Amino acid sequence: MRIFRHDRVGAADRGAVVAIGNFDGVHLGHQVVIGEAGRLARSLGAPHAVLTFEPHPRQVFRPQDPPFRLTPFRVKSRRIEALGVDLLFTLHFDQEFAARSAEDFVETVLRDGLGARHVVVGYDFVFGNQRRGTPALLRERGAALGIGVTVVDPVAAQSGLRYSSTAIREHLKAGRPREAAALLGTFWEIEGRVERGDQRGRTIGFPTANLMLDDFLRPAAGVYAVRAAVEQGVRPEWHDAVANLGQRPTFGGTDLRLEAHLFDFAGDLYGRHLRVALIEHLRPERKFSGIEALKQQIAEDARQARAVLAAVPMPSG
Repeated sequence: MRIFRHDRVGAADRGAVVAIGNFDGVHLGHQVVIGEAGRLARSLGAPHAVLTFEPHPRQVFRPQDPPFRLTPFRVKSRRIEALGVDLLFTLHFDQEFAARSAEDFVETVLRDGLGARHVVVGYDFVFGNQRRGTPALLRERGAALGIGVTVVDPVAAQSGLRYSSTAIREHLKAGRPREAAALLGTFWEIEGRVERGDQRGRTIGFPTANLMLDDFLRPAAGVYAVRAAVEQGVRPEWHDAVANLGQRPTFGGTDLRLEAHLFDFAGDLYGRHLRVALIEHLRPERKFSGIEALKQQIAEDARQARAVLAAVPMPSG
């Protein structure tokens, strides 16, 4: 997949079928929209493309909000690529971009800049200044400009709940990673470079890899059964693990971090890129009376995590 960070492409990349949206999470509903663009692209012999916006518009309009992203750009682009997309157009979103009219977006970006042959959006897609752009307006302007438009109807899970990034965030903040995974289509991950922490874990027999959450959503604090992937070339190397997400109150910690203890792993992870998938919330974070009480609880957490993970298939990639 090739990534473009501008709204002008050469002749070889024009004429694509383009799925448009923020696609935070790239959940199963998003995948229907992107998949419909792929189906149309194959039938027309055209490139399969996705158009998205960075930073997320919510970060521009509500910068005071706490971090909320399910998939920062690196993660989002990887998940989009896994869907077989050829081209990813990533447009810079700021106040100036937000002030553009919906009609201008269709004409100057979709027609003039990208030469889109057909676009696919969800039923609730809105765009342009004051969110005046609707699927109906897109159909109207597209017809006038020679751009086909497909609007995908709402898609719901078997439970009847519509696929929604908001619903996924609420599940994660409530400590329900399995329910979030049912909407995402995979377990939700936090990832980043392993940083050097306080190194207390290795002194009590449970060395940990430390990740800061940066732009990721803050899920419920506590101890989780997790799967951790160490990047090894093209394919990640997955390990069962247990992790604490919180501030480490036993030691007077104040910053939020994820500390993952990989079972049966002896390598050096400092500076490596690590992906940690939350599988099950085992218990809330709490303060212990001392090191020995903490060690006993970590041993019990590890036992519970191994039991949980024994029933969850290992990721294939």
